[in-house]
Amino acid sequence: MSDRLIGWVLTVGGLVGALAAFALTVEKMALLENPAYVPSCSINPVLSCGSIMTTSQAQVFGFANPLIGLATFPVVAAVGAATLARARLPRWWWLALQAGAVFGVGFVHWLFFQSLYRIGALCPYCMVVWVVMIVLFTYTTLHNLDRGRLPAPRKLTDALVHVHSAIPTLWLLILAILIGVRFWSYWTTLS
Repeated sequence: MSDRLIGWVLTVGGLVGALAAFALTVEKMALLENPAYVPSCSINPVLSCGSIMTTSQAQVFGFANPLIGLATFPVVAAVGAATLARARLPRWWWLALQAGAVFGVGFVHWLFFQSLYRIGALCPYCMVVWVVMIVLFTYTTLHNLDRGRLPAPRKLTDALVHVHSAIPTLWLLILAILIGVRFWSYWTTLS
């Protein structure tokens, strides 16, 4: 996997994730100032940030979840920009990025489960973060495998790198199917 590809994925993913986290933070602050405020991402009963922002799941660590993205996504974008500028980052840095990606993708899947099966609503900005984290995790992992920073058989690594775009595509398709099934009764009322 080329440094150029991982550089662009990290840069764009970090910037998009940071923008979504910023938008969520602004919406959360407006909701804290005015409990009657309807967030811009509250579109209908299913696509409803407001109903999610008021739950305990929206502040798992004692502060608003988007603050994690505000702190970490710019770092990801900076790593991407450094990679595009041909900086040679040490192995430990890539492994730390991998650990962050593992935490991030695990956390967004927990939030995905909470949104679908506990809260019963979806947040469009959160879904952007889910997509970004799946792509960042996939490409960070493939890059680390390809560079030998993570142990794996070479044939497996080569096969996975060869189909790199299929991995997040299939992953996201599965999540989209789960969303479709979970809210099928609502979707059918829209016609």
